[in-house]
Amino acid sequence: MLTKTLLILLGLIALAVPVAAALGWLGLTIQYMDSPMPLHRALGDMVWQTGTDFLLVAIPMFILLGEILLRSGIAGRMYDGIMKWLGWLPGGLMHANTGSCALFAATSGSSVATAATIGTVAIPQIEKRGYNEPLFLGTIAAGGTLGILIPPSINLILYGLLTDTSVPELYLAGFLPGFLLAALFMLTVIVLCVIKPKWGGTRIEVTWRERIAALPSLLPPIGIFVVVVGSIYAGVATPTEAAALGVVAALILAAANRTLTLAMLRGAVEGTMRTTSMIMLIILAAVFLNFVLSIVGLTQALADFVTGLGLTPMQTMLLLIAVLVVIGCFMETLSMLLTTAPLITPIVVALGFDPVWFGILLMVILETALITPPIGINLYVVQGVRERGNLTDVMKGAFPFVVTMFGMIALLLIFPEIALWLPEIFY
Repeated sequence: MLTKTLLILLGLIALAVPVAAALGWLGLTIQYMDSPMPLHRALGDMVWQTGTDFLLVAIPMFILLGEILLRSGIAGRMYDGIMKWLGWLPGGLMHANTGSCALFAATSGSSVATAATIGTVAIPQIEKRGYNEPLFLGTIAAGGTLGILIPPSINLILYGLLTDTSVPELYLAGFLPGFLLAALFMLTVIVLCVIKPKWGGTRIEVTWRERIAALPSLLPPIGIFVVVVGSIYAGVATPTEAAALGVVAALILAAANRTLTLAMLRGAVEGTMRTTSMIMLIILAAVFLNFVLSIVGLTQALADFVTGLGLTPMQTMLLLIAVLVVIGCFMETLSMLLTTAPLITPIVVALGFDPVWFGILLMVILETALITPPIGINLYVVQGVRERGNLTDVMKGAFPFVVTMFGMIALLLIFPEIALWLPEIFY
């Protein structure tokens, strides 16, 4: 049953069927094949309950926040400021790519928005400063994945909703792994540019006076991060309310920069509506599919199969990671999260692992899926912003960072405290 379900889903995706339609059709097909009950009659009530969940309102809010930051020019000034502080390292602007992605991820909550925004600002610098193009593009694709892990992450909200795990705890758990992974990305660039100095382009010379003068451009995203995340842990706002506060703060900043216009707002709202509609369709279809799989007994069958293998908990975890990595090569990350988290998390918890820790581990695996071909969506986002050359350049440049992510997965397995230290302090 599990093999049949996975093969049908991968076949539909390979035929370029939209993910939401594939998930919904698969749910209906399994219902008619394996269930005597008319499960589709529950679809209306399920769509209503899921679609009106207060926690999901955070998704359009965070997307709108990212759109405003991009269209108001705040992101461009942020990149210039980070470049002046990190550009002296071997690799120059490639560190600004990673640093800007980390900081933008801490405000937008979206990996795709992060990669697209920083890519738009950074890619024109490749030829101007003589960087190795594949590696430069790889830093943007890999840095963009940080939006999944660094709070406020939309994917962490969805994981918390699907597995009944505390979102504030997940946010706390994501801090250290997120910024540690960003540091490992930068270390990867340094090592490669020390080995191949020509890949690092022309050295950037910046005076301390210029660095100090660039500090105000870093304050807006940091301020929004403090507003969003600080309001959650101060007990002032829920994650959804914090997202709305972030939007208000972004609008105030846009007005202060004199970029708050009707045209800018219209573009931001239209972009938000398109992205939100896509995400919500996938969520609703995945919720129905998970409901059907649970009713027909696949969830329990999967649990019985895994426990029947006779493996130790760590061996089972390594097997699950390997399966998820393979699935990530062929499935878009959001649909992967929505279809696998409800199935696998109960098994992981039954094995004695912490659901908060596993949520962070799963986010790193999803980050890997974002830059592994053939479905790695950040690869296509960066290539779309680039508008020239071959996609293989982006794939080659992203490969070293895939290796780095595997290293991060190993660190989380060996030292789970990396994710659990902050939640244990505050909860």
